[in-house]
Amino acid sequence: MTEFDWNLIRSFVAVAEAGSLSEAARRLSSSQPTLGRHVTELEVALGVVLFRRGRGGYELTENGVAFLDRAKAMRENADALARLAIGREETVAGTVRITASEIIATYVLPSIMARLGESEPGIEVEIVASNQVGNLLRRDADIAIRMVAPAQDDIIARKIADLPLICCAASSYLDRRGRPRQATDLLEHDLVGFDRDDDIVQGFAHFGVEVDRHKFRFRTDNQVVFWEAVRAGNGIGFAQASLVSRDPGVEPILPEMPLPALPMWLAMHHDVRHSPRIRRVADFLFAELKAYSAG
Repeated sequence: MTEFDWNLIRSFVAVAEAGSLSEAARRLSSSQPTLGRHVTELEVALGVVLFRRGRGGYELTENGVAFLDRAKAMRENADALARLAIGREETVAGTVRITASEIIATYVLPSIMARLGESEPGIEVEIVASNQVGNLLRRDADIAIRMVAPAQDDIIARKIADLPLICCAASSYLDRRGRPRQATDLLEHDLVGFDRDDDIVQGFAHFGVEVDRHKFRFRTDNQVVFWEAVRAGNGIGFAQASLVSRDPGVEPILPEMPLPALPMWLAMHHDVRHSPRIRRVADFLFAELKAYSAG
């Protein structure tokens, strides 16, 4: 094997880490046939079988395990070179990939990006709506908006703000069922809560109230579905105060109730900090999200 496409290595590592073509394709924003073809081409080029294919997915063979560490190192070096090249760009035009939580990506970023487009028409944006922490080291994104402090080395992070959380419900629901006057009144109402996530259950426990998931008439772990369920009048839920203030159909409830704030951070890899394009978008995002957090 004298020459080969570096994309074959990238696809191999993605399938090895994901364990299936479908998940690897989702992570790389590619297609299953493309990744399957890449794996086969690499096996032919190397003259070894890297995976055992089965109904359970793709399982590494001994040869695959032996090759994986070297392949990861090659990917990391390639990513480092890409970051270094981006960091030395002199033009503002081009693509910037941003990852953010489902709520921020759906309800906050589109209007911010529209304003960015007015001032920087040469910048293209890709938005990844995910509550998973994207890997900036692998350039899953150029900029990450996170609700936890980044812990990776070589990541530059700026804290934007602490987003207040508030109890809320649709006016249509409150007109029908009445408005709670104290925290204990919540137990007499329909509640919107999480399904498998126990954050809200733990929140009630903090106030000395024991509930389980069956107390929530509407349950979902998807943040967008959660918010839309509140807006539609399914019951009382919890949301970012800034999001509530932007929706005329939703009212804050019991504003004096002490709820934890949600920290919001803006992060990027150290190597891309000098890219005019990424720097411009990062600064714009920071200012706009700061304004959003103020309600």
